[in-house]
Amino acid sequence: MKQEQIDRINALYHKSKAEGLTEAEKEEQAALRKQFIADVRSSLRAQLDQIDMVDADGRVENLGEKYKRS
Repeated sequence: MKQEQIDRINALYHKSKAEGLTEAEKEEQAALRKQFIADVRSSLRAQLDQIDMVDADGRVENLGEKYKRS
């Protein structure tokens, strides 16, 4: 997500607290939040795919493979 989009999310939040949002702004805010959450989830999944855990018995298990979604 680009910094401009994050700034827009913050601006809409502050406006909602100060004076309220129009219906179009509420829809824009919801869409931006949805995209932000999707980006965070994608980033977290990419990080988890790179983690290997070693069990007590010495077996190495990749978290990305263990919890891969179909």
